[in-house]
Amino acid sequence: MARRILLLLTDSDGVLTDGGVYCSPRGEELKRFNVRSGMGIERLRRLAGVETGIVSRDASLALRARASKLGISELHLGIADKSAALDDIMRRRGLSPEQIAFIGDDVNDVAVMRRVGLSACPADGMPAAREAAVLLCHYNGGQGAFREFAEFILAVQIGADKSVEPENSALSLWAGERA
Repeated sequence: MARRILLLLTDSDGVLTDGGVYCSPRGEELKRFNVRSGMGIERLRRLAGVETGIVSRDASLALRARASKLGISELHLGIADKSAALDDIMRRRGLSPEQIAFIGDDVNDVAVMRRVGLSACPADGMPAAREAAVLLCHYNGGQGAFREFAEFILAVQIGADKSVEPENSALSLWAGERA
């Protein structure tokens, strides 16, 4: 499954972040993103040619800024029907479901998780998402789950020995068994 992936899609809150939101007295939302996820996005692109996209109900300025900084190729924000967004992406890019991976953490991700070629859920995802996922991450959302999934795809596509660079040699890849 992972060998055919050309595009990795992700939810934002609960995957790239821990799901928490900081609110300023003026109502501004601040979110904490794990920088290792950003390195995972860059490594997928550089080492395997796998692009990354975000499909999220969230449409915050913080998420837009982070996606711009990371050079995300597919950005679908404020999306209530993620399955329709998946259809649009596949049509425009000429991809089949088997060429797409998705990582999500909640009930609004389940439909997409069941349609794509490979799906994952952070360790702290909601039960429905955990059940729909092919792979369960050892890490929680915002604490390494996205990077873990990215590294799994890299290890399958280019080989575990080639996917680990010296600065990342402490990463442990797993075989995808359910926890």
